[in-house]
Amino acid sequence: MEVLSVVSSVFGARCTVVVADDRSCVVVDPGVGVTAQVVAYVRANALTPVAVLATHGHVDHTWDAAELCAALDVPLHLHAADAYRLRDPFGTLGTLGAATHDSGGPLAQAIASTGLDPRAYVTPADVRTFGTERSAGRDEDVALELGGNRVVARHAPGHTEGSTLYLLEIDGEPVAFTGDVLFAGTIGRTDLPGGDDERMTATLKEVCGALDPATVVVPGHGPTTDIRTELARNPYL
Repeated sequence: MEVLSVVSSVFGARCTVVVADDRSCVVVDPGVGVTAQVVAYVRANALTPVAVLATHGHVDHTWDAAELCAALDVPLHLHAADAYRLRDPFGTLGTLGAATHDSGGPLAQAIASTGLDPRAYVTPADVRTFGTERSAGRDEDVALELGGNRVVARHAPGHTEGSTLYLLEIDGEPVAFTGDVLFAGTIGRTDLPGGDDERMTATLKEVCGALDPATVVVPGHGPTTDIRTELARNPYL
């Protein structure tokens, strides 16, 4: 398999293209301004895109979803509990978004600094959800057969209600795309709307901490790490 990471200029959000042996590919977390580079890579390597995946519904991870999905002619996959965020990307962010109709919030300001209008966000035409919209606990794993990639979507609430880990194997190694649940040395914040300290604590113990220690962790921001390192050094684990 091949992997390409594209880092957005907005909040350093990581977008990743995962290419299977059959040359099909999935794209994880299409942040701000990643479409041109991802599309160029797909075309230059004659890849067959099959899906775009969002680890959660925050706009720094979904801003380019509509444009990228249209360019690649694929759907966006997202946990049902976070789908509502696509309809109101800044209003669902509390103080981080702060303003749907102006550029007053930190994230809206960051997007505006790239020359984009925060009010111009577009919801993808084809959104396919998994899991339950309102879950009191953690949903069961969902297996997504996406071309040559078999991806397990594992519900990991805490940062948002629908935060999801995407688990797969790359060259025989277990890999987890953790979004804003787990980073190298720290974890995602829980003080935004939909965040929950108790659910995050359970997720870190029952989901992240239970992964194979050899699992490579590709977070939504910052450097790649692995579960063995995080169990040893991350104070939250």
